[in-house]
Amino acid sequence: MELVLASGNAGKLAELRDLLGDRCVLHAQSEFGVGDADETGLSFVENAILKARHAARATGLPALGDDSGLCVDALGGAPGLYSARYAGTHGDSEANIDKLLQALDGVPDDARTARFVCVLALVRHANDPMPLIAQGEWTGRILAARRGDRGFGYDPVFFSPAHGCSAAELPADIKNRDSHRGRALARLRELLG
Repeated sequence: MELVLASGNAGKLAELRDLLGDRCVLHAQSEFGVGDADETGLSFVENAILKARHAARATGLPALGDDSGLCVDALGGAPGLYSARYAGTHGDSEANIDKLLQALDGVPDDARTARFVCVLALVRHANDPMPLIAQGEWTGRILAARRGDRGFGYDPVFFSPAHGCSAAELPADIKNRDSHRGRALARLRELLG
Protein backbone atom coordinates (compact mmCIF):
# COMPACT_ATOMS: atom_id res chain seq x y z
CA MET A 1 0.00 0.00 0.00
CA GLU A 2 1.20 3.51 -0.79
CA LEU A 3 0.54 6.23 1.78
CA VAL A 4 1.40 9.88 1.99
CA LEU A 5 2.41 11.28 5.36
CA ALA A 6 0.68 14.60 5.95
CA SER A 7 3.81 16.19 7.36
CA GLY A 8 7.12 17.59 6.27
CA ASN A 9 8.76 16.69 9.61
CA ALA A 10 11.81 14.56 8.77
CA GLY A 11 11.92 13.07 12.30
CA LYS A 12 8.31 11.87 12.12
CA LEU A 13 8.84 10.49 8.61
CA ALA A 14 11.93 8.51 9.68
CA GLU A 15 10.19 7.11 12.79
CA LEU A 16 7.06 6.11 10.90
CA ARG A 17 9.05 4.51 8.06
CA ASP A 18 10.98 2.45 10.64
CA LEU A 19 7.78 1.46 12.41
CA LEU A 20 5.88 0.54 9.25
CA GLY A 21 8.71 -1.50 7.76
CA ASP A 22 7.69 -3.19 4.49
CA ARG A 23 4.00 -2.96 5.28
CA CYS A 24 3.62 0.08 3.03
CA VAL A 25 5.55 2.69 1.11
CA LEU A 26 5.36 5.99 2.97
CA HIS A 27 5.93 9.20 1.04
CA ALA A 28 6.33 12.64 2.55
CA GLN A 29 3.78 15.14 1.27
CA SER A 30 6.71 17.36 0.27
CA GLU A 31 7.63 14.77 -2.40
CA PHE A 32 4.43 15.90 -4.15
CA GLY A 33 4.98 19.61 -3.50
CA VAL A 34 2.25 19.68 -0.86
CA GLY A 35 2.58 22.22 1.94
CA ASP A 36 1.30 21.94 5.48
CA ALA A 37 -2.41 22.10 6.23
CA ASP A 38 -3.76 24.84 8.46
CA GLU A 39 -4.00 23.35 11.95
CA THR A 40 -7.27 24.96 12.98
CA GLY A 41 -8.57 22.07 15.09
CA LEU A 42 -9.02 22.32 18.84
CA SER A 43 -7.67 18.83 19.52
CA PHE A 44 -4.99 16.44 18.32
CA VAL A 45 -7.73 14.33 16.69
CA GLU A 46 -9.16 17.23 14.70
CA ASN A 47 -5.75 18.35 13.50
CA ALA A 48 -4.68 14.83 12.49
CA ILE A 49 -7.84 14.48 10.37
CA LEU A 50 -7.40 17.95 8.83
CA LYS A 51 -3.82 17.10 7.86
CA ALA A 52 -4.74 13.69 6.41
CA ARG A 53 -7.62 15.08 4.32
CA HIS A 54 -5.41 17.91 3.04
CA ALA A 55 -2.67 15.48 1.88
CA ALA A 56 -5.15 13.02 0.36
CA ARG A 57 -6.92 15.79 -1.53
CA ALA A 58 -3.65 17.14 -2.93
CA THR A 59 -2.10 13.78 -3.89
CA GLY A 60 -5.01 11.44 -4.60
CA LEU A 61 -3.40 8.86 -2.30
CA PRO A 62 -4.51 7.48 1.05
CA ALA A 63 -2.98 9.71 3.71
CA LEU A 64 -1.77 9.43 7.26
CA GLY A 65 -2.12 12.52 9.44
CA ASP A 66 -0.05 12.70 12.61
CA ASP A 67 -0.70 15.32 15.23
CA SER A 68 1.36 15.04 18.33
CA GLY A 69 2.71 17.12 21.12
CA LEU A 70 3.92 17.38 24.67
CA CYS A 71 1.43 18.05 27.47
CA VAL A 72 2.93 19.20 30.77
CA ASP A 73 0.67 18.98 33.82
CA ALA A 74 2.21 21.92 35.71
CA LEU A 75 1.52 24.11 32.66
CA GLY A 76 -2.14 23.13 32.29
CA GLY A 77 -1.34 20.84 29.34
CA ALA A 78 0.89 23.32 27.48
CA PRO A 79 2.56 23.35 25.07
CA GLY A 80 0.00 20.78 23.81
CA LEU A 81 -1.34 21.55 20.34
CA TYR A 82 1.27 24.28 19.98
CA SER A 83 4.30 22.11 20.80
CA ALA A 84 6.07 22.65 17.47
CA ARG A 85 5.68 26.44 17.66
CA TYR A 86 5.69 26.94 21.43
CA ALA A 87 8.44 29.58 21.28
CA GLY A 88 6.94 31.28 18.22
CA THR A 89 8.77 29.77 15.25
CA HIS A 90 7.49 26.44 13.92
CA GLY A 91 10.03 23.67 14.39
CA ASP A 92 12.62 25.59 16.44
CA SER A 93 13.27 22.78 18.92
CA GLU A 94 16.02 24.56 20.82
CA ALA A 95 13.89 27.67 21.43
CA ASN A 96 10.90 25.48 22.37
CA ILE A 97 12.97 23.58 24.93
CA ASP A 98 14.43 26.81 26.31
CA LYS A 99 10.94 28.26 26.78
CA LEU A 100 9.70 25.05 28.42
CA LEU A 101 12.60 24.91 30.86
CA GLN A 102 12.10 28.58 31.70
CA ALA A 103 8.36 28.01 32.32
CA LEU A 104 9.19 25.12 34.67
CA ASP A 105 12.00 26.92 36.51
CA GLY A 106 11.53 26.30 40.23
CA VAL A 107 8.95 23.52 39.74
CA PRO A 108 10.06 20.46 41.77
CA ASP A 109 10.86 17.20 39.96
CA ASP A 110 7.78 15.37 41.21
CA ALA A 111 5.52 18.11 39.80
CA ARG A 112 7.12 18.07 36.33
CA THR A 113 4.94 15.23 35.03
CA ALA A 114 4.21 15.20 31.33
CA ARG A 115 3.07 13.03 28.47
CA PHE A 116 3.78 12.87 24.80
CA VAL A 117 0.54 12.39 22.86
CA CYS A 118 0.19 11.15 19.29
CA VAL A 119 -2.95 10.81 17.20
CA LEU A 120 -2.78 9.13 13.81
CA ALA A 121 -5.64 9.54 11.34
CA LEU A 122 -5.71 7.40 8.21
CA VAL A 123 -8.03 8.40 5.38
CA ARG A 124 -8.47 6.23 2.30
CA HIS A 125 -9.47 9.34 0.30
CA ALA A 126 -10.04 13.02 1.05
CA ASN A 127 -13.75 12.62 1.86
CA ASP A 128 -13.44 9.34 3.78
CA PRO A 129 -16.39 9.38 6.23
CA MET A 130 -14.73 6.80 8.51
CA PRO A 131 -11.11 7.76 9.14
CA LEU A 132 -9.18 5.27 11.24
CA ILE A 133 -8.05 6.99 14.44
CA ALA A 134 -5.29 5.61 16.67
CA GLN A 135 -3.92 7.29 19.78
CA GLY A 136 -0.82 6.71 21.88
CA GLU A 137 0.64 8.28 25.02
CA TRP A 138 4.06 8.12 26.64
CA THR A 139 4.20 9.34 30.24
CA GLY A 140 7.23 10.76 31.97
CA ARG A 141 8.51 14.02 33.37
CA ILE A 142 10.48 17.03 32.23
CA LEU A 143 14.15 17.19 33.19
CA ALA A 144 15.78 20.41 34.39
CA ALA A 145 18.41 20.21 31.60
CA ARG A 146 18.94 18.49 28.26
CA ARG A 147 20.32 14.92 28.18
CA GLY A 148 21.23 12.89 25.10
CA ASP A 149 21.65 13.65 21.43
CA ARG A 150 19.22 11.31 19.66
CA GLY A 151 15.67 11.88 18.54
CA PHE A 152 14.16 15.28 17.88
CA GLY A 153 11.90 17.92 19.39
CA TYR A 154 11.55 17.73 23.17
CA ASP A 155 13.31 14.33 23.44
CA PRO A 156 16.37 15.71 25.32
CA VAL A 157 14.23 16.94 28.24
CA PHE A 158 11.62 14.15 28.35
CA PHE A 159 12.56 11.58 31.01
CA SER A 160 11.05 8.11 30.68
CA PRO A 161 10.87 6.42 34.12
CA ALA A 162 10.38 3.03 32.45
CA HIS A 163 13.75 3.39 30.73
CA GLY A 164 15.60 5.49 33.35
CA CYS A 165 16.81 8.01 30.78
CA SER A 166 15.71 10.78 28.45
CA ALA A 167 14.05 9.98 25.13
CA ALA A 168 17.17 11.41 23.45
CA GLU A 169 19.33 8.78 25.19
CA LEU A 170 17.31 5.81 23.91
CA PRO A 171 18.37 3.75 20.91
CA ALA A 172 15.99 4.42 17.99
CA ASP A 173 14.50 0.91 17.97
CA ILE A 174 13.49 1.11 21.64
CA LYS A 175 12.20 4.67 21.36
CA ASN A 176 10.20 3.83 18.23
CA ARG A 177 8.60 0.84 19.93
CA ASP A 178 7.74 2.47 23.27
CA SER A 179 7.02 6.08 22.31
CA HIS A 180 3.63 7.73 21.88
CA ARG A 181 4.02 7.40 18.10
CA GLY A 182 5.05 3.74 18.36
CA ARG A 183 2.01 3.00 20.52
CA ALA A 184 -0.34 4.87 18.19
CA LEU A 185 1.03 3.01 15.18
CA ALA A 186 0.69 -0.35 16.96
CA ARG A 187 -2.97 0.53 17.56
CA LEU A 188 -3.40 1.58 13.91
CA ARG A 189 -1.95 -1.76 12.77
CA GLU A 190 -4.54 -3.51 14.96
CA LEU A 191 -7.31 -1.48 13.35
CA LEU A 192 -6.03 -2.35 9.87
CA GLY A 193 -6.08 -6.03 10.81
